[in-house]
Amino acid sequence: MTPFRRLTRAGGPPLRLLARVARTAGRSRALPAALAAAGILLAALSGYFGVEQYRQHQDELRRQHVLAAARQSVLNFTSLDYRHYGRDSRHVLEGATGEFRKQFAQQNKQLTKLVAANKSVSQGQVLEAGIVTADESSARVLVVGDSKVSNVAAPKGQARNYRLQLDLVREDGRWLTSDVEFVG
Repeated sequence: MTPFRRLTRAGGPPLRLLARVARTAGRSRALPAALAAAGILLAALSGYFGVEQYRQHQDELRRQHVLAAARQSVLNFTSLDYRHYGRDSRHVLEGATGEFRKQFAQQNKQLTKLVAANKSVSQGQVLEAGIVTADESSARVLVVGDSKVSNVAAPKGQARNYRLQLDLVREDGRWLTSDVEFVG
C-alpha cells in the first residue's frame, strides 16, 4: 500500500484537500452560470427598455407632426387674401383630404367670388392646439385660433375667434385634414 492510499483511507490531509477542491469546483461552476444568467437578464432588460424608448420617441414625433399639420391647416383656413385667393385656397386644398377637401373644392368658385366682391383679407393665428386622440393613422385635434378680418364692411378690421375640432388622417406619409368642425 502506498503512503498516499494510507493517508486517504485514514481521512488525512489529502481527503480534506479533495473535499475542498470539490467544493471550490462547484462554486467555480456556479459563478460563471450566475454571471451568464445576469448577463442574459441585463441584455433582455436593455432590449426591452430600448424598444420602449424608441416607441415613446415615435409617439412624440407623431404628436409633433399631428400638431404641426393641424396648426398649418388652421392657418391656411383662417388666412385668406382676395388678392391671392387662388394661392390661399390651394394651400387649404393641399392640406385637405376626404369629405373636407370635396366640400371646400365644391365651394371654392363661390368663395372666390365672395372674397373678391368683399375685398376680404384675413390673417389668422393659432393660439393653442391639443390632441384629443391619435394613433398611427388618424387624430383628432382641438385648435384655438384668432384672426383679424378686414373687408368692405369692416375696413379697419374685425377680430374673429375660432374654436375648431380637426380630424386628420395620415396619407402617403402626410397628416391631412379630413374634417373641420366649429365647436365654440
